[in-house]
Amino acid sequence: MSAHVSWVLELNIQPGRDADFRALMAEMVAATKANEPGTLNYEWSVTADGKQCHTCERYADSDATMAHLDNFGSKYAERFMAVLTPVRFTIYGTPSDEVKAALAGFHPTYVAPAAGFIR
Repeated sequence: MSAHVSWVLELNIQPGRDADFRALMAEMVAATKANEPGTLNYEWSVTADGKQCHTCERYADSDATMAHLDNFGSKYAERFMAVLTPVRFTIYGTPSDEVKAALAGFHPTYVAPAAGFIR
């Protein structure tokens, strides 16, 4: 198994906040791509009705996850929570206790590796 940490975060987009959501999403994607080499996947998807967003994220390890969370907390958390409401948060892999503590407020479900591979 790998040291990767990944998750799917399902969020409701606040009514009337689509433009704010789209601007924040574009800003976060560009900054993450440019400044976080340990972020391996960072994908946002929106339902056809535009009411819900899912983020699928994968980090090289718990240190890379914490680098992302530090950036999120200092730069984006307030705006993120103003336009998005978390619905379900599922975390995969073996995150460190530090990562778990940082994400505890989201009340995630942890799913441990059982079998498989990464190419």
